[in-house]
Amino acid sequence: MEFSRSREGIFVNQRKYVLNETGLLGCKAVDTPIEVNLKLEATEPVNMVDRERYQRLVGRLIYLSHTHPDIAFAVSMRILRYLKGSPGKGLMFKKQGHLQVEVYTDADWAGSIVDRRSTSGYCTFVGGNLVTWRSKKQNVVARSSAEAEFRALAYGICEAIWLKRLLEDLKVTVSSNESLL
Repeated sequence: MEFSRSREGIFVNQRKYVLNETGLLGCKAVDTPIEVNLKLEATEPVNMVDRERYQRLVGRLIYLSHTHPDIAFAVSMRILRYLKGSPGKGLMFKKQGHLQVEVYTDADWAGSIVDRRSTSGYCTFVGGNLVTWRSKKQNVVARSSAEAEFRALAYGICEAIWLKRLLEDLKVTVSSNESLL
């Protein structure tokens, strides 16, 4: 991990971790981690790759996605070239003077072209700093966009409850004007 401290806060990044390990430090950079509006579908395997090298790369990318939330979904697509062109991206932890917990949720209704299931996503902030995030394909086909959004909201609320209990266990107090739920 690379850490950088400034007056603004602490910046965490792991860009060089994967690029050095894969020998792609000199690869061509891209602006986004995945093509905009890309719809994934199953295909037949074309060529076999070195299994061990691929497994090590995937493991490193999964580890890397913990401090690089913008690659969590696209962890195996265009990532190495994207990381090459994004040296200033990572997590910035700033002291905001409060511990307010915020949760944001979203869903893409029937977004999968294979089975029409939606993908839910949420991210949580404590004191204005991103601390958790997740996207997950929903288990059932939602009948409406409202149902898909409701399921995403349920995931986000579960995360907020977990954060509240974690903060309580850590004896971190949140003032009365800073509601967790």
